[in-house]
Amino acid sequence: MNVVTPPPFSGPAAPDRVAFDRVEMGVILTVYGRMVAAGEWRDYGISCLREVAVFAVFRRTAEHPLYRIEKRPKLRQRQGMYAVIGMDGQVLKRGHDLKTVLRVLEKKLIRPVD
Repeated sequence: MNVVTPPPFSGPAAPDRVAFDRVEMGVILTVYGRMVAAGEWRDYGISCLREVAVFAVFRRTAEHPLYRIEKRPKLRQRQGMYAVIGMDGQVLKRGHDLKTVLRVLEKKLIRPVD
C-alpha cells in the first residue's frame, strides 16, 4: 500500500481560467445592446484564458476588434482588474468598477444633432 502525502502549504486551488460572472456579463451586454441598436457594433467574441477574460467587440465579423474589455484578477490590488483597450492596444480606461470603466464606451453614443 502506498500512502500519498499532500504537498505542504496547499491553499485553495487557483481557477483554471478567468471568466466573467453573470453580473459582469449583464453590465457588458447592456452596453453592447445599446451600441448594436445604434448601429456601431455588430459582433462580439469571448475568450476565457488562464490569466485574463476578454470580451472583444467587432464592427464586422472578419475584422480586428474595435474594443476589448478585459478582466485581470491579478491586477485587483493595483490599478483595477477591468480595462477597456482600443483597437491600437491603448488602454482607454482601467479601474475597479466595471460600470465606471465602461462609461468610456458610452461616450461614443453622444453625437451632435444636425
